[in-house]
Amino acid sequence: MLHRLVIAATLAAGLALATPALALPAGGGGRAAVRQACASDIHKLCPDARPGPGGGMRACIRGHFLSFSDPCKRAIMTLRAERRQRREDGAANPPG
Repeated sequence: MLHRLVIAATLAAGLALATPALALPAGGGGRAAVRQACASDIHKLCPDARPGPGGGMRACIRGHFLSFSDPCKRAIMTLRAERRQRREDGAANPPG
C-alpha cells in the first residue's frame, strides 16, 4: 500500500511540476537543479519535445516521468515542495 502511495505522489508531483520547471530559464535555484538533473532524461526520452505551448514537452514528461532517473525525480519533488511552500507563505501573508 505504501509503495503505491509513494508512486502516486511522485507521479502527481511530476505531472504538476515538471514542464514549467524545465521551460523556465536557468538560474532560478531549484529550477536550475531540475534542468541539470533532468537534462539527459529529457534528451533521451523526449528528444523532439520543446517547452512551451504546443511543444509536446508536458505530454512527454507526463508519459515518461516514472522512467526518469532518481536524481531527476528528486529535483522535481524538491522544486514542487519549494513552490508549494511559497504559495502557502503567500496565502498566509497576502500583500497589502
